[in-house]
Amino acid sequence: MKIKPDELKLLSDFIHSRCGIVLDQSKAYLLESRLKPLIEELGCTSFRDLHTKVSIDRSNVLANRVVDAISTNETSFFRDNKPFELLKQKIVPDHFDRGGKTLQIWSAACSTGQEVYTIAVTLHELLGPAVKQHRVKILGTDIADSAIVQASKGEYSKFEVGRGFPPQLLARYFNDRGSRWQVKDEVRAMAFFKKLNLMEPFHTVGKFDIIFCRNVAIYFSMPDRQRLFDRLAMQLNPHGVLVIGSTESLMGVSERYARRNYHQSSFYQLK
Repeated sequence: MKIKPDELKLLSDFIHSRCGIVLDQSKAYLLESRLKPLIEELGCTSFRDLHTKVSIDRSNVLANRVVDAISTNETSFFRDNKPFELLKQKIVPDHFDRGGKTLQIWSAACSTGQEVYTIAVTLHELLGPAVKQHRVKILGTDIADSAIVQASKGEYSKFEVGRGFPPQLLARYFNDRGSRWQVKDEVRAMAFFKKLNLMEPFHTVGKFDIIFCRNVAIYFSMPDRQRLFDRLAMQLNPHGVLVIGSTESLMGVSERYARRNYHQSSFYQLK
């Protein structure tokens, strides 16, 4: 079943209104491949039929499933290692040198949790037993229900763990469950997860010393991107740090931040 241009417009407008993701004609293949299982399950005769069913479903269950299917959950442990080196060498030491007593971190598009647990492991390696006395808390949020469920379980396949997690640290931070690996309780206890749509108000999540918002705004329109980063600025504590993707920049996006460079990496702080 091929998606027609008018169906693409209907569904892309719907998806954008729900989660900010922009899908143009070049992404027709993505809609077809990601939504085909749902179309078959619901017995839809066309993509327009799917849109109709989703639009009249007042429970929002189908809408959530469409967003789940479209959301890009590409992630891995220690993905682009530079931000985690920044944590160890610069951001966290500076925070405690300024007299910080606690450490609040937000992974704003955490997918299935690998970024959150990478942060937790990085802090364990840096602080050792002192990580408990610093009362570190890491919030992971994502728009996809399925991603939040897996992140909360902290359970991964051998393939997922093999993508980036240092083998020499595996036994220290994971329990072997046969075909799966389970994040150990002392690491899981540092993290909590909740569903959150970054296009909707999120001021209730609180204030943070460090916010990771990597590789999600690239799927947004420029106006949505500008609004997102301006709103994230409201969630940063004084001296707080924003970490974005290595290929991203806030130049022309938000005037509220100053870029800081450290070795071959960069991060942002409020002006």
